[in-house]
Amino acid sequence: MSREHPSRTKVAVIGSGNIGTDLMIKVLRLSDTLEIAAMAGIDPASDGLARARRLKVATTHEGVEGLVAMDEFADVEIVFDATSAGAHRHHEDVLRPLGRTLIDLTPAALGPYVVPPVNGDAHLDAPNVNMVTCGGQATIPMVAAIAAVTPVHYGEIVASISARSAGPGTRANIDEFTETTASAIEQVGGAARGKAIIVLNPAEPPLIMRDTVHCLVDDCATEAITASVEEMVGRVQAYVPGYRLKQKVQYERVSTDDPLRGLLPSAAAGDALRVSVFLEVEGAAHYLPAYAGNLDIMTSAALRTAEHLAAHRSTEGATR
Repeated sequence: MSREHPSRTKVAVIGSGNIGTDLMIKVLRLSDTLEIAAMAGIDPASDGLARARRLKVATTHEGVEGLVAMDEFADVEIVFDATSAGAHRHHEDVLRPLGRTLIDLTPAALGPYVVPPVNGDAHLDAPNVNMVTCGGQATIPMVAAIAAVTPVHYGEIVASISARSAGPGTRANIDEFTETTASAIEQVGGAARGKAIIVLNPAEPPLIMRDTVHCLVDDCATEAITASVEEMVGRVQAYVPGYRLKQKVQYERVSTDDPLRGLLPSAAAGDALRVSVFLEVEGAAHYLPAYAGNLDIMTSAALRTAEHLAAHRSTEGATR
């Protein structure tokens, strides 16, 4: 039986490491609208390329140049980049003139940020969209949920991931992680100021991803914030089933001598609250271990974004 689906949007993956391989498997197993046409890597002995070949996916170990030379590339419309921030800049230089849409899973941030439940429909015509970071995908929905109720003067997130799930790309991009995530907390999450911290937890056995979100807001109806946060959790769970609150949303009044008060604008001189949200992200274990929720939420968000782009193109084509 043929594996081709003419009505599906064809995609390719650059990067045959953990993230790229998990993304390939998600497209094969979960998507009714996308078809994986090719995977490109630079290590001919990588498990990702070997697995792709076993799954009858065309491969090349010659990177983006090898990808564009493949016959299968002619029909590819969307390319996922699961490499590194530095490599992505070169990939965009090669692919942008060829008219392909890039979904960037690195923190290069050359294109607009996309967090599916927050602004998934905002950049459907952009040639390059950025998936922020794993910490951003996990926490920015919570900042946005709070900002939907009341202005967020300051948003701070701490992403704790297993050291085992932090590969060479993650470790090489720590600085970009903090800068990109902080920027997206502001631009997508809606916080006036954002800060991001990542912790590589060396615990054995490995712990699953944990995220903490702290937001400083004016005194307001906490019930509305709780309801908004819980509704947003449900929206993320639609594509990341292992995403959940670890406990109820916490509220603490910011006292006059609390150092955090210095982060508030002078206009917010009255009562202020610190809203704290504690999250856990368990992976679906399609390819990665379940504790690697940080990687799973990135590939799941990228898949959801590609499906949105494909649906948008299908609708546009039908109306022409």
